[in-house]
Amino acid sequence: MGNIKIEIKWALLFVAMSLLWMVLEKLAGLHSTHIDKHMYLTNLFFIPAILVYIAALKDKKKKDYNGQMSYKQGFISGLIITAIVALFAPFTQWIISTIITPEYFPNVIAYSVKIGYHSSLEEAQAFFNLQNYMVQSVVGALVMGVVTAAVVAYFVRTKPTV
Repeated sequence: MGNIKIEIKWALLFVAMSLLWMVLEKLAGLHSTHIDKHMYLTNLFFIPAILVYIAALKDKKKKDYNGQMSYKQGFISGLIITAIVALFAPFTQWIISTIITPEYFPNVIAYSVKIGYHSSLEEAQAFFNLQNYMVQSVVGALVMGVVTAAVVAYFVRTKPTV
């Protein structure tokens, strides 16, 4: 498998970027005043997420592969980053939900019942809670990480010469 220092570095940078994104969402009022816009604007996270993967694979290509990296090498590097991010996902979600924005769950529960997204308070509470979000964060990190790694590795790979 080789040296994974670069993957560890970029996975930790990804986690830090995720936490910073949540701070920015909170400061923008997306967890309170503008919670009605949260489910749309939170999806913009994919932009910095992809940029981190691009930077990571370019870094790996330059430092570990002397500027020559195959799709397979890039994809494996992306998978390692994904696995590390997924490993940290429950702890990251705990930091988000208990330290950065503890008011998010009560606010989103009330909002989802108010607009009829959930038919009852109990139904909303069953969905919007730390345990469920920890599971979702791991699954989401794995699914989106694999897809991102596959796409980014294609574009960052060294193109075959004709």
